[in-house]
Amino acid sequence: MDWQGQKLSETLMQVMLVAFAVIAFGSGYALGSFQTMMLVFAGGVILTTLVTVPNWPWFNRHPLKWLDPSEADRHPRPKPSTASVAKKKTSKSHQNEMNQLNSLQPVADLI
Repeated sequence: MDWQGQKLSETLMQVMLVAFAVIAFGSGYALGSFQTMMLVFAGGVILTTLVTVPNWPWFNRHPLKWLDPSEADRHPRPKPSTASVAKKKTSKSHQNEMNQLNSLQPVADLI
């Protein structure tokens, strides 16, 4: 299933479940039967599962084009830059603040 197919499947699932919940509530309220409401909703969940879970052809309308392995060998991966890998250095003012906080007496000693 491609990306657009996944989005379509999720949207269909959400719309169908809400629609079946409304229909189930309406039928259960009209008939005064909790059992009817649950059966209608369970049927809706099963139908929604059958429509959205299998990899139907309409979910594969925009397939991804993968690079052939021989073509991938000709284009090596870029190496990560050293600037993004280097650790951040803390400023001196931040270090001074941390030293002051660490030098404070614990609250238990004040009691």
